[in-house]
Amino acid sequence: MKNKTIVLGVSASVAAYKSAQLVSEFKKKGITVHVVMTKNSTEFITPLTMQVLSGNPVHTDTMKEAAADKVNHIALAQNCDLVLIAPATANIIGKLSNGIADDMLTTVCMAVPIDTPKIIAPAMNTKMYEQPVTVDNLNKLKSYGYEEIKPISEMLACGDVGIGALAPVTEIVDYVVDKLSIQNA
Repeated sequence: MKNKTIVLGVSASVAAYKSAQLVSEFKKKGITVHVVMTKNSTEFITPLTMQVLSGNPVHTDTMKEAAADKVNHIALAQNCDLVLIAPATANIIGKLSNGIADDMLTTVCMAVPIDTPKIIAPAMNTKMYEQPVTVDNLNKLKSYGYEEIKPISEMLACGDVGIGALAPVTEIVDYVVDKLSIQNA
């Protein structure tokens, strides 16, 4: 997996803490990880944590350019082998499925070449996940080439039991590694 680069998008779910585990596991496999966080996700886990784990700057604001000689969201989008959004909230799924690019994560996703794999791993309350609008938005994203790593059923942060918990970190890592391996073939 050396010489592979992914963009890990983190949206505002309680499951955001698991994104730190994802970064750590990807790094162990030699994958370069660039983390892009929504503003609200930084309330669940800090950019500093993700920066230390990834060894790269964390991107949270479309208007903050790290280098004057490049457009940050374009550079991230064009220099990655895969985009993973984990956790993916109903909000980020809705924005992406409707072409809304109003933050760093959605802007990067909109700039990714069409043939670059894009994977979402939803995490939300069962009722949110099962809403017809969420189902429609997921189906629309799939028609645009996104792949879904389905959430699992367990006790959620709100105390409800049902589908909506982020898939296990090992399952997500294995899925991404398999996808990157197919690119090498």
